[in-house]
Amino acid sequence: MDTGIAKYNITGLAPLLHVFDMPASLKFYRDILGFTIVMSSEPNDETNWVLLRLNDVELMLNTQYEKENRPRVPDAERIIMHHDTYLYFGCEDTDALYQHLKSKGVELNKPEITVYNWKAINFKDPDGYGLCFHWPLPNN
Repeated sequence: MDTGIAKYNITGLAPLLHVFDMPASLKFYRDILGFTIVMSSEPNDETNWVLLRLNDVELMLNTQYEKENRPRVPDAERIIMHHDTYLYFGCEDTDALYQHLKSKGVELNKPEITVYNWKAINFKDPDGYGLCFHWPLPNN
């Protein structure tokens, strides 16, 4: 039986999100969520690309426009198109995370129990990408 690419020891996943305003995205992902910058294309928050890490999770952000070409306001249609993009993170203590995020001013609802019996927090990043922090509940 062919195991596909599994035999090549593929590890990790680093999704790439295009963002409108890199400093605002870094404030959210780095300063609120706690990701650290591993690499960047420029040495400051006006960078065009970053690789972020939080524990074993990696995420790349790339500017949608070079700074000199960025319009003053984001394209509303583009943000609406992000409504079906969600990043799911494992988080055992969703209640504590909820309190932390609320204390940082993140707009979100209290953790909910999903139809698949996980406790989850769902909210949006500055570009409208969905984030879900969730953990399975014990079977009853």
